[in-house]
Amino acid sequence: MSAVPVVVLVGPMGVGKSTVGRLLAGRLGVGYRDTDDDIVAEQGRAIAEIFVDEGETAFRAIERQAVHRALAEHDGVLALGGGAILDADTRALLAGQRVVYLSMDVEEAVKRTGLNTARPLLAVNPRKQWRELMEARRPLYEQVATAVVATDGRTPEEVSQVALDALELKEA
Repeated sequence: MSAVPVVVLVGPMGVGKSTVGRLLAGRLGVGYRDTDDDIVAEQGRAIAEIFVDEGETAFRAIERQAVHRALAEHDGVLALGGGAILDADTRALLAGQRVVYLSMDVEEAVKRTGLNTARPLLAVNPRKQWRELMEARRPLYEQVATAVVATDGRTPEEVSQVALDALELKEA
């Protein structure tokens, strides 16, 4: 039988999936894995480089494979890249799993991601592009979510506690 993650974290870039994921893994006594880290390790280059060199379509194909592999192999806390939910097969695989959608408003997103050039989808007019990305993605995040946890004005520790409570998970 394949592994099933204890918790899968989804949400936009900069929402804190990695930070909250590590905290949750520690509190639950399980491993942590991030599919963006898997992609960087496997490809030997940054995600932004893959976007620039090969384009978003090629990146999404690489991401889809990484996500599907991680969902099958990892039994701890798993963080997915912000756009992973764009893939219908990935959304289907998330059905029946404990998925936490970490949400934030645009002002919080701008504060956290700023004008970061490592965010290829936000290179020009980040505020407008983030709003447009979220208009397209929010329904998909909500579709796969078991729980939605707002991160605005909360510490990573508070967010991880709300996520544990929402999923009714006990600490190790």
